[in-house]
Amino acid sequence: MRILQLVSERSWRGGEQQVAYLLEELRRLGITCHVCCRKGSAFEDYCRQNDFPYIALPFTKVFPIPTALQLKNYINKHQIQLVHMQASHAHTIGVLAHMLGATCDLVLSRRVEFTIGSSFLSNYKYNYKGIKRIICISERVREVLARSIEDGSKCVTVYSGINLDRFKDLPATKTNYLRRTYHILDDRLLIGNISAIDVHKDYFTFLDTAKLLKEQGVKATYLAIGTGKLEQEVKKYAADLGLSDDVIFTGFIKNVHQVMPELDMFIFTTIKEGLGTTVLDAFACRVPVVASATGGIPEMVEDGVSGMLAPVKQPAVFAEKALQLIQQPALRESIVANASQKVLKFSKEETALHTLAIYKDIIGVH
Repeated sequence: MRILQLVSERSWRGGEQQVAYLLEELRRLGITCHVCCRKGSAFEDYCRQNDFPYIALPFTKVFPIPTALQLKNYINKHQIQLVHMQASHAHTIGVLAHMLGATCDLVLSRRVEFTIGSSFLSNYKYNYKGIKRIICISERVREVLARSIEDGSKCVTVYSGINLDRFKDLPATKTNYLRRTYHILDDRLLIGNISAIDVHKDYFTFLDTAKLLKEQGVKATYLAIGTGKLEQEVKKYAADLGLSDDVIFTGFIKNVHQVMPELDMFIFTTIKEGLGTTVLDAFACRVPVVASATGGIPEMVEDGVSGMLAPVKQPAVFAEKALQLIQQPALRESIVANASQKVLKFSKEETALHTLAIYKDIIGVH
């Protein structure tokens, strides 16, 4: 099988990590993929360091044709059978390369639950005949997209997975990094949100929840772990709520898999979420989750069973659910136990096996 992963992004976020997991798992199964990535990107460094065959191209949005032509030539030269387009701009370049004569089939990954744009270009590229399957990271994403395109049967669900090996030796990796670094007293609970500080993650609801819990007498330190465009605005909001001594903005933390187990609770107030693999990290770390009932999250978090769900932008409900976990140790233990079993279905190995089955079905390999 000759597969090419098409990765257009300059930065390294959740989508790029999923592609890396896929590349590594397929290699373990005996299939080394080719990669086409953006020149000078984090993914080019990754390919170089891990010895994946790759071509690095400009991916300029203003003049996409030269990039598409170079990709077409690479595909035909290496007799690539299937190109997996991993993001929106990759989608555009992949379709263009196919129109220019790339002799391959196309697969697209869809990671967001937004409906597709109404422009001619969006409609054309999502309904392009060369695309054999659209792999959606949750049932919710699949449902939304299937209603937006001509042939909804092309849409299939393959859940994103995490690296469960990182969490095997939790007692050994629990370093009390957060308490030591930020001088947090032992009598305070650690309640965290780990996500980009942007509009969709809605840190304002996280802070409103913190204020309500403080008013209920909960002794806790709240950790905003991440960076983003709204960071200064969110910090000001925390100060306006009188939470300056209660909320710590840590910025980006690289060793999140070591930090997560130190939390007593993970509160995830996102507005839109294709799936939300940070929830899975919390499951694996035996950290109870209170999360928004949006996107693919309810496919992981069963309310009162593997976590707690709250409606989007409803801090009173978030606070109520968090309080239940704090005040009811038996409920907390039950949820943590169920979540640690649930997460086993969301491994990177499972994701790769399901993706490979789709590849084989398209190419006709059995």
